[in-house]
Amino acid sequence: MSNYIFIVEDDPNIRDIVSAYLKKDGYHVSMVDNAEKAWELTRGKQPDMWILDIMLPGMDGYELCKKIRQESNVPIIIISAKDEEVDKILGLELGSDDYLTKPFSPRELVARVKRLFKRTTIHYEQKPHESGQQLQMGALIVRHNDRRVFWADHEIEVTAKEYELLSNLIQNQNRAFSREELLTLIWGDDYFGSDRAVDDLVKRLRKKMDGVPIETVWGYGYRLSHEEEANT
Repeated sequence: MSNYIFIVEDDPNIRDIVSAYLKKDGYHVSMVDNAEKAWELTRGKQPDMWILDIMLPGMDGYELCKKIRQESNVPIIIISAKDEEVDKILGLELGSDDYLTKPFSPRELVARVKRLFKRTTIHYEQKPHESGQQLQMGALIVRHNDRRVFWADHEIEVTAKEYELLSNLIQNQNRAFSREELLTLIWGDDYFGSDRAVDDLVKRLRKKMDGVPIETVWGYGYRLSHEEEANT
């Protein structure tokens, strides 16, 4: 079964071009021109990925992104004519997984869609010491076989990017990663956005898991520390 992508874009030319390229690659596509209609139509069937424009009539793409994140961790790509760093950061803070600035190549969008689907479905290779593809450090458990996260005996809903950050950190406990390393590991080596995206991921995880030992290495990056109390 092909992946189902929902496009919310008020420019009919962009909608048609993006849809044509995605369908050519085998994706099932639905598209509407406003966020309210999109939200109503997806109450019955959630898509496997959202592609959202920011400047929409009525509810904007940021608000729709926020509403989606309150209910689902489905991948979200934001597309926008805005190219300011603050707009990209806001989109990432609200839970989007990628941000593409107009004008863009439809082939580039398709490539990002493929990469994001791959990142959300790939299973990490099991290491000899990883019984059942599960790693644990104190109250934190990351299960690689079904991409689930548990903290203090409670399952935590995480986005694809949040999962990848935790997975990389828990597989390299006590190792300090620079922000640039984490950007490459999580977003890919062709990502040119601000390293604030990493800070935003950590901020969201700390909010979801009070006391999670993600330690700030000041002026450098982050590590998952064995210490009971991590510096925050």
